Amino acid sequence: MRKLLASSTEAVVATLDAIRIRLQRLLDKQTIDEEWIQQLIEDEDLDEDLLEEDDPVAPHADGTPPVDYALVREELAELDEYLRLARNIREDQKSHALLSALQQGFERMGAMGAARKAVIFTESRRTQDYLARYLEVHGYAGKVTMFSGGNQGPAATGIYQRWLAQYTGSDRVTGSPAIDRRTALIDHFRQESEILIATEAAAEGVNLQFCSLVVNYDLPWNPQRVEQRIGRCHRYGQRFDVVVINFLNQRNAADQRVLELLQEKFHLFDGVFGASDQVLGQIESGIDFEKRIAEIYDRCRTPADIDAAFAQLRTELEADIQARMQETEKLLLEHFDADIHDLLRSQKERAESQLDRITRFFWWLTQYVLAGQARFDNTKLGFDLQVPPVVQAPTGAYQLIRKGETPPEHARVYRLTHPLGQYVLDTGRNLQAPLQSLTFHYGSHKPRISMVERLVGQSGWMQLSLLELDSFQHEEHLVFTALTDTGEVLDQESCEKLFYLLATTTDLQTSPPMELQANAQRQLEATLSRALELNDQFFQQERDKLEAWAEDRIASAEQALKDTKLKLKGLKRQARMPLSMEDAQRLQQDIRKTETEQRRQRQDIFAVEDEIEARRDALIAALQKRLHRASRNQSLFVVRWSVV
Repeated sequence: MRKLLASSTEAVVATLDAIRIRLQRLLDKQTIDEEWIQQLIEDEDLDEDLLEEDDPVAPHADGTPPVDYALVREELAELDEYLRLARNIREDQKSHALLSALQQGFERMGAMGAARKAVIFTESRRTQDYLARYLEVHGYAGKVTMFSGGNQGPAATGIYQRWLAQYTGSDRVTGSPAIDRRTALIDHFRQESEILIATEAAAEGVNLQFCSLVVNYDLPWNPQRVEQRIGRCHRYGQRFDVVVINFLNQRNAADQRVLELLQEKFHLFDGVFGASDQVLGQIESGIDFEKRIAEIYDRCRTPADIDAAFAQLRTELEADIQARMQETEKLLLEHFDADIHDLLRSQKERAESQLDRITRFFWWLTQYVLAGQARFDNTKLGFDLQVPPVVQAPTGAYQLIRKGETPPEHARVYRLTHPLGQYVLDTGRNLQAPLQSLTFHYGSHKPRISMVERLVGQSGWMQLSLLELDSFQHEEHLVFTALTDTGEVLDQESCEKLFYLLATTTDLQTSPPMELQANAQRQLEATLSRALELNDQFFQQERDKLEAWAEDRIASAEQALKDTKLKLKGLKRQARMPLSMEDAQRLQQDIRKTETEQRRQRQDIFAVEDEIEARRDALIAALQKRLHRASRNQSLFVVRWSVV
């Protein structure tokens, strides 16, 4: 709340308004919205972790908190005066200072040869809107882009629609409106505008290395959030030093001490790489740190108190950081040898660790299918396509899409739905798998997999089948069947996890035992039975939903008719009382209108019943038509397996 009040006059008004509405409802003895702070955070696009816990209030015997209405009225009067003062402020000194900061920053950019680009971070969406209007009329008309969590405003939508028209049909369009809107706004900032005004939504997952000027219009108290902001620009591909401008209330001693901590203790604005990951990683939490500062604001009232509190905080931080760094170093030395240290430093392993299981399999399949047609870089999880197998996939650089990572500007995004990805999947599905022996290497796999660990030293046979079912929709099920040489049947999950391991192959001449095929058939029948049972459950659920919908429609129509009857009865009762000519005429008109409404509602009930019957018949006919129509299966491969 305190950060909003320091953001801008617009944010002050919005915050005070929210508080006033809640107090007025309390005074009027109305229901209090307990989620009002949460709603304010959503409206302002704030970090939800900043939501402070309320102090417990002793309740009355009936469970309601005590209320001093005299104090509430006094607070309302005080808030009204604050609101009057705030609303009389059209432009504040902070926004005037922003113009000067931008001018100085752009002069610095020009001296370095950097692009005339600046990203302004604020913690309030209302401040964001205010700054956009302010800058537009002070020399930056048509040069401002706004970026927030929703990106749903008219300007953002217009930018998105133009971007979509330009790139429809290309691999830049992901199909996710949220992702594409973010991309469109960043592209617009890069190509057309000079200033990006962003809330905390732009502090992660956005690459702004073409921008070298960062303005912290609202300076966070959380050192990790400050570095995240700077890291949007100060990252791989940045050609110039990043200039950071921090706004500070010089008359606020606490704000000055916060900046000292951020700059001197965490070194956020020094050196080539800014804050050390070691230092930032050792504080308990940026949010905890921020709450400690909030406590100082609440508790301290004099400069001396503030100095003492921040000195204590600094001492505690130094001791905490040093202790945690020593603990981490001890754990590393005790549990990891030199080879593992090298492994932890490996960029390739760090990159691949970000991949989920499906994406990892997709990457391996891509390397196999496009071998000889592309040059792969396992470190960056990208490849250079030299011989395109499909027309829709031109030659050039491709980057595997990963959560939280933005591909380089020169590379195309490679994903499952990309035409090249579809080609890889289709080719992989249609590859012939000859009878071979697979030796799975568990000894070199980390971390341990208990289901697989018990199979070390064992061997047997395995078959993978594809079951296709045409029912409510086209379904595909991969069905594993595996036997050990001792006759034990392995379950589906154990078979799947075997393929988490690396394996070597050898040709095999021996035929699989008949028992494997018989067991595979039983597994297929069991899988089909489960799928049909789920289909039956789906049918029952759809029928129940239809019946519930029908009951609601009938009840709603009947209730409306009942309400109209009561209304008509009341009007007729009034008409029997002594009235003036004008009132009598008005009542007769109301009675006629209500009688007409009553007749229409009676007809509506019959229409609703007809609609229900029609929808029931149509749904049942469609569901029965789409019930189990056909199923088929095929064997994808049979292997002899062993685990070592």
